[in-house]
Amino acid sequence: MAAMLQPQIILLKEGTDTSQGKAQVVSNINACTAVADAVRTTLGPRGMDKLIHDDKGNTTISNDGATIMKLLDIVHPAAKILVDIAKSQDSEVGDGTTTVVLLAGEFLKEAKPFIEDGVHPQNLIRSYRTASSLAINKIKELAVSIEGKSLEEKKSLLAKCAATTLSSKLIGGEKEFFASMVVDAVLAIGNDDRLNLIGIKKVPGGNMRDSFLVNGVAFKKTFSYAGFEQQPKKFVNPKILLLNIELELKSEKENAEIRLSDPLQYQSIVDAEWNIIYDKLDKCVKSGAKIVLSRLAIGDLATQYFADRDIFCAGRVTEEDLQRVAAATGGTVQTSVNNIIDEILGSCEVFEERQVGNERFNIFNGCPSGQTATIVLRGGADQFIDEAERSLHDAIMIVRRALKNSTIVPGGGAIDMELSRYLRQHARTIAGKSQLFINSYAKALEVIPRQLCDNAGFDSTDVLNKLRQKHASGEGANYGVDINTGGIADSFANFVWEPAVVKINAINAATEASCLILSVDETVKNPKSESAQGEAAASAMGRGRGGPAFRGRGGRGMRRR
Repeated sequence: MAAMLQPQIILLKEGTDTSQGKAQVVSNINACTAVADAVRTTLGPRGMDKLIHDDKGNTTISNDGATIMKLLDIVHPAAKILVDIAKSQDSEVGDGTTTVVLLAGEFLKEAKPFIEDGVHPQNLIRSYRTASSLAINKIKELAVSIEGKSLEEKKSLLAKCAATTLSSKLIGGEKEFFASMVVDAVLAIGNDDRLNLIGIKKVPGGNMRDSFLVNGVAFKKTFSYAGFEQQPKKFVNPKILLLNIELELKSEKENAEIRLSDPLQYQSIVDAEWNIIYDKLDKCVKSGAKIVLSRLAIGDLATQYFADRDIFCAGRVTEEDLQRVAAATGGTVQTSVNNIIDEILGSCEVFEERQVGNERFNIFNGCPSGQTATIVLRGGADQFIDEAERSLHDAIMIVRRALKNSTIVPGGGAIDMELSRYLRQHARTIAGKSQLFINSYAKALEVIPRQLCDNAGFDSTDVLNKLRQKHASGEGANYGVDINTGGIADSFANFVWEPAVVKINAINAATEASCLILSVDETVKNPKSESAQGEAAASAMGRGRGGPAFRGRGGRGMRRR
């Protein structure tokens, strides 16, 4: 009786949404599976593209997992974890963003029946972590190093890695053309890690084959004043002066006050303005530079002055382009024209201004330090060029990774099938429930070759059976899906390669994400945030009508002033 009369203890605010227990874990798994299904069809060379239309009216066509995940406005708190792992894979490795989301979704899908049967999530998590470390060690064992090869061999190996990445993109039809371009661009910047040293400029018009690589810097012609037409547009071995100052007539301040005792002195003040600008221009000319670039404006007077002396100038050059010119030509950006010495001037073999589509480009070729490269992309629609830029970014990242961590593994689902076989075999040696869990992890890895087949329109059951048989025979470790024939083929012999770091990172991130989602058993949704938003909106409306809730009436109990 006493127990019945006990008052109910209210811990959380009224309206708080709490869900916990087995149902909550299953609900989170379902949400993540739904997200994985959204990007599932973009995997591989025959993957489809997604068209995403946002509330601002911008349209994006993309095949890149990370881009799609960013643009999908996901509100489910557990499913947001998948967006984060796609972003981390993109920033760390550049490629494999769809793979990582698919793997995480599949690991959770395999765990779902165990959770429903009452298995404790911690048992699953422990087994998944064990399986993950076994898989990563096996990848390291199977990886082939490309160290110690000559430059030509290395180039062709890197081009094959880039081609594998590009094959699943919109520009896959021209993958050889772009792969060699990407490899040249990455080798041009050497050991420097800064990605912004590879510039990508987009010019609508023409076709993809009209794209070209500049071993140096290229940027669009900046805004120019009269007199620009008279400047020479081509130089051989010029000296380049880089500035961060305005070369314009400076008018005095609005409130400047000058007291004169003699009217003749007025002219000397006007002349002083002109003398200052002429002095600056004179110093630029005396430095021996034939090209003057500035981040700030170069006015009409300076433009004409330089034109008369056969010097090319460009003002309002963007910060990024100016830094790349400095890195390529060996120059240093100056904030003053005093004491310009030869050491701070840059140089290049050829400078020219040339027409690309309907734009004019300033192009610096044959730069001495060669620490930069520029890819000028051409194509029909703007969306197409944007997607081509994203694809090239992935390929550039992959080539950089392959250069740094010079081990590669076979692609096309071959490595996934081999890991799956290895883990199934290992599971048989374990007594207890974890045998089942590691088996389910192994089954989940088969999602990659299965999805590659489904996206290409092949019978995935048939292809996977062939692959299982081949890998079980002991000599088919490199066999993966053959996208062209719908059968199986040696991925290594067909040059379908990817850096080992892509796979290691993907398995690591996917396992971490699935373990994190499995370990959540309660979600508490606080209603305060929603009411706070409502109050903020109401107070904003009140303000709009003439101050805090109708200030004019001086409400009850308020003293009138």
